[in-house]
Amino acid sequence: MEKLVYLLPILVCPLMMGAMMWMMMRGNHTSAAPQPGSQEEIAALRAEVATLRAGQPGQQEPIGTGATA
Repeated sequence: MEKLVYLLPILVCPLMMGAMMWMMMRGNHTSAAPQPGSQEEIAALRAEVATLRAGQPGQQEPIGTGATA
């Protein structure tokens, strides 16, 4: 009986972890779809960043344009 008291947490831990993982995976399906209007918001933010960069002195080319240093 005394060994069971020591083994119980070892046996319960994986079961609880599995239950928590199942609950978390079940909840992710509702928020997986992209939000409507996000593409327009990204385009507006990119335009704002381009405007701000144009106003800075010593402007370098943006990263990812294929330019080499």
